[in-house]
Amino acid sequence: MENPTNLELNEQAIDALRESAKWSLFFAIMGFIGIGFMIIVAIFMGSVMSMIPSDNSPFGAMKGFLSIIYIVLAALYFPPTYYLFKYSSDIKNGLISKNSNAVSDALVSLKKHHKYLGISLIVIIALYFIGIFAMVAFFATSAKS
Repeated sequence: MENPTNLELNEQAIDALRESAKWSLFFAIMGFIGIGFMIIVAIFMGSVMSMIPSDNSPFGAMKGFLSIIYIVLAALYFPPTYYLFKYSSDIKNGLISKNSNAVSDALVSLKKHHKYLGISLIVIIALYFIGIFAMVAFFATSAKS
């Protein structure tokens, strides 16, 4: 009888994980670059918005708001990008050294990445439904009056 905790990977699985690590590293690097651009845009928007006079301008109230939005988006985008980077580096190191603990750590990082994206998707879908419901309620009350 085989030991259920011992798992051996064939060459096809190892090649697939190796290829997955390369693409994950590419996506992680692109994610970090995107986060950098978000922070640059936040700084740029902050400096541009500070030049807008506060008097009677609809943009006066939004001076720091856009910068804060971009910083928050960059902060929200960082964890899944980091988890993907960690998966890529751990799976690469684990396959090279044939270390099952490193491969296990890599798969835990991949699980965290997928879990974060799944929860984010659920939150976004819920916000869409709330927004649609709010628009329908607004237009229904507007039509009555």
